[in-house]
Amino acid sequence: MKYTQPEDRFRELFEVVQMSGIFPDSKTFVDAVPRFDSEEIIEAFYNQIVKPGFDLKQFLSKYFDFPKIKSFPQMELTADSLAERLSMQWDNLTRMPDSNNEAGSLIPLPNAYIVPGGRFNEIYYWDSYFTMVGLKVNGKKEMIASMVANFAFLIREIGHIPNGNRTYFLSRSQPPFFCQMVDLLAKASGDPKIKQHYWPEMVMEYEFWMDGAHKLQMPGRYGKRVIRMDDDALLNRYWDGRNNPRPESFVEDVELAETSKRFPSKIYRSLRAACESGWDFSSRWLYNPFELNSIQTVAIIPVDLNVLLFQLEKSILKNMPEGTAEDFKKKIRQRYINRKEAIDRYFWDEGQGIYLDYHLKFKDKIQRPSLAMLYPLYAGIASQDQADRVLGYVGKTFLKPGGLITTALNSGQQWDAPNGWAPLQWIGFKSMLNYGHTDLAKTLAERWTNLNEQVYKRTGKMMEKYNVEDLSLEAGGGEYPVQDGFGWTNGVYVAMKSWLEKQTSASTP
Repeated sequence: MKYTQPEDRFRELFEVVQMSGIFPDSKTFVDAVPRFDSEEIIEAFYNQIVKPGFDLKQFLSKYFDFPKIKSFPQMELTADSLAERLSMQWDNLTRMPDSNNEAGSLIPLPNAYIVPGGRFNEIYYWDSYFTMVGLKVNGKKEMIASMVANFAFLIREIGHIPNGNRTYFLSRSQPPFFCQMVDLLAKASGDPKIKQHYWPEMVMEYEFWMDGAHKLQMPGRYGKRVIRMDDDALLNRYWDGRNNPRPESFVEDVELAETSKRFPSKIYRSLRAACESGWDFSSRWLYNPFELNSIQTVAIIPVDLNVLLFQLEKSILKNMPEGTAEDFKKKIRQRYINRKEAIDRYFWDEGQGIYLDYHLKFKDKIQRPSLAMLYPLYAGIASQDQADRVLGYVGKTFLKPGGLITTALNSGQQWDAPNGWAPLQWIGFKSMLNYGHTDLAKTLAERWTNLNEQVYKRTGKMMEKYNVEDLSLEAGGGEYPVQDGFGWTNGVYVAMKSWLEKQTSASTP
């Protein structure tokens, strides 16, 4: 029973409920907690559905407890007070250690954690790193330690960090920021030994992403998340272990597949893989940038994922304990060197002076610029000349009145223009600082935090995403309404605001 997918536990009932239209959000039912054993519920369903006047909604209310979205108290914003208010808002987003209840889809965590907010009432992997950036500024190192311990628990328990602590997320992960979380915790606590303490979990996560690499002996072969390139380098793509509709977006996936002549399983796999990327959804993953049913995520080798895995390899090497087997040292060191060279070879576009994703089947760079081009700068891989060219391009094409757009294309998907997202603002901000573009970093921080403040004044909310082109409009696109809370927005705002205040203090005579 442990960690069973909702569609496997409730079989026909699951599909009947999801396709009935009772719940506007497909996530509602998969987050519900059954009050009785699943077999008892299914038996009752079969017995009652044949009776005249059967009411599905009434049946569900008897057999399930449904999630309630927590509302946040709206506070009046006075000048320079939002950062202080968000420091207190962490309590609203905090969840205590979970009880060991296997009835629902929640995977219980042993320590307290921060959730994003809105419909997202569970921990999310890459969201949490950007949340921690703000927690560090607010001096909440105990919460950072608690969340890192939870992620280490998930790695040991499951073999990887899933998209979130729900059973329906088990078949995929998210962008691998765990080693950076550990580094952030080490800095926040002043204890560098933390990196050695979590070294085994870093290696376990790495083995998850590289699973099957040893079988790819010949160039041009690929497994799940690993690709053996024609020049023998190993690179990675996003993937998902399942190829059926996502339980939390069941209706959306089924209806999308019906609009295409492609095999549904191929669409489902790429939809899921895009969720592993965190960019769900973006024209970045689409063959036709305006048609979601042309999604081809598994055919794309993304620059950002490979930079993050380069950072993981670097962290594994740097924190390797004494007595580690020489063969393992040699393997990681060679992969680290090869990946760094491959990032330049496969993703760098000399003509435009930017980094682009690479198409696995077409064997060429994809001419679809996105903020993923900033990741090599974030990790310090780019040369100064490359960084100057990338940031020049970003400044002209991506920097808008409210911050950075995600791509230059308005496709209607939420990870495209005109939307801006907190994690990518932080990646851009740190990239600019890494290469001495302090004025540009200051401009970005000012525009993004000003936009956050303006929207908060209008709505009393911190949003999941923002329209950075037209500051009078809210963000749009996506499979669900814009959510408020909001963990990673709060974290990045707090960190940027703190940096801006320090800049002001330093310049004041």
